[in-house]
Amino acid sequence: MKESEEKKGLSSGKSMSAEEAIALVPQGARILISGFGNAGDPKMLIDALCASGKKDLVILSNDLGSPNADLGKLLTNGQVRGLIGTYYNWNPEVAAAYNEGRIFVELVPQGSFAEAVRAAGVGIPAFYTPTGVGTELAAGKETQSFGGRDYLLQEALSADVALLKAHRADPLGNLTYYKTARNFNPIMAMAADLVIVEVDEMVPLGALDPECVVTPHIFVDVLVPVR
Repeated sequence: MKESEEKKGLSSGKSMSAEEAIALVPQGARILISGFGNAGDPKMLIDALCASGKKDLVILSNDLGSPNADLGKLLTNGQVRGLIGTYYNWNPEVAAAYNEGRIFVELVPQGSFAEAVRAAGVGIPAFYTPTGVGTELAAGKETQSFGGRDYLLQEALSADVALLKAHRADPLGNLTYYKTARNFNPIMAMAADLVIVEVDEMVPLGALDPECVVTPHIFVDVLVPVR
């Protein structure tokens, strides 16, 4: 559970510009960034993070875009210290940077990645999964047998900051998403100390049907309306 809004001093006035929001991100931060390819990623926040020049970042994401595009710009700019994610084939700069020793890369199967982020959000430190048993991904991980089948211990994945993308938000920070652009956003909102959300459309308080709210405002610290 995140700290109360009262303790964070964010009980009201959550809206900021992208530049103001990214100023809250510390150097060397561990950052969860949503998106699957070009769907559901906070492009305006990514651009502001690139422009900020912040370095030594550890990025936890499904992928890293393409060379010098979207999330890939962070790597091209030399702002990344490490990557934890599932699929980097779209960006050959990742393999080059890793082979040259400029970054570390931790590959996590996509289902395990999603569950590890969710686990962090609900206070579960680790879990066992059969995915990856007998492969190079098992190296260095504890293995246990249950019911005659081997399982790997996967630790939860949390972060200092999450940069997310929502379709609509009210002033409190209740969020809805647009179809498949939802992807990792809801679970990442639960797994970071500071949650910054880029929003397509701000709506008045009461305009969102409570039954349609996917991420409750308690998980959201900063709203950045799309300009």
